[in-house]
Amino acid sequence: MQRFRIKRWDYYAVFSPQHFFSATIADLGYAGNIFVYILDFTSGELHEQGLVIPFSKGIVLPRNSTTGDAHFNNEQAQLSFQHKSSSKAISVIWPGFNHNQGIEAQITLTLPDDHESMNIVIPIGKKRFYYNHKINCLPAKGWIRYGDLQIEINPEVCLGSLDWGRGVWEYSSFWNWASASGFLPTGQTVGLNLGTGFGDTTSATENCLVVDGKIHKLDRVKFKYNPVEYSSPWEFNDSQGNLFLEFQPFHERLARTNLLLIFSEVHQMFGHFNGWVVTDGGERIVIHDLIGFAEEHHARW
Repeated sequence: MQRFRIKRWDYYAVFSPQHFFSATIADLGYAGNIFVYILDFTSGELHEQGLVIPFSKGIVLPRNSTTGDAHFNNEQAQLSFQHKSSSKAISVIWPGFNHNQGIEAQITLTLPDDHESMNIVIPIGKKRFYYNHKINCLPAKGWIRYGDLQIEINPEVCLGSLDWGRGVWEYSSFWNWASASGFLPTGQTVGLNLGTGFGDTTSATENCLVVDGKIHKLDRVKFKYNPVEYSSPWEFNDSQGNLFLEFQPFHERLARTNLLLIFSEVHQMFGHFNGWVVTDGGERIVIHDLIGFAEEHHARW
């Protein structure tokens, strides 16, 4: 049935100097998927937990990418993503997370009026499509409490991002995605969003550089990596000579779900980007040790 081909998700991520935190509410048609994870860059400790919700019962996701709230609430976990006029509010309460260590988060991402986002509609075959709304480099403020650890989120050094996806997909799908949000030595914020592998991108791509909230478009980007040794260096080049990046992973997050009808395997590599990107105005931005991630994702859903 066509309704089972509809896939919807709100994925939030926060980069701090020491940690990466992410929370997602997703409706995959056959089932919902709620997951939260936190990575310590220094120790390499990654803690993740997910819930599979039959037929997405209790999951609420907005129809509009710029208005409306997302939330899920059951006896195990409560997640809420609230949209306000100039901010996004992330709330997570999960007492049993990681063998009852528990995790809570209250984070506000500031969204200035002039902060630009990446928006694209990609045809998938003759009858299907994917709409994506992504925002990088949003100043983040709040806190995360994991077990006995309290992490303060300070907007001077912490940035958040949003991946808002809605589409009607083929049953078997594949994509690569890379993203980062950080700071240049000048204090300006800098972000990357690179993607390939799904749909028809002959007319437009989702690839862009983000500097101080302004989008600088990139053409097609090629992901060069070893699909049997993900921890080896990756390389990124665009078709117009406006991007050259090397990516050295330091940690792998492997997420695998196998529920017969639904199968997903993600190799999400965290590491450092180094190289350069050219803005729309011709300025070359040097990227040095920018922490981000690059991933390979196979899905049957």
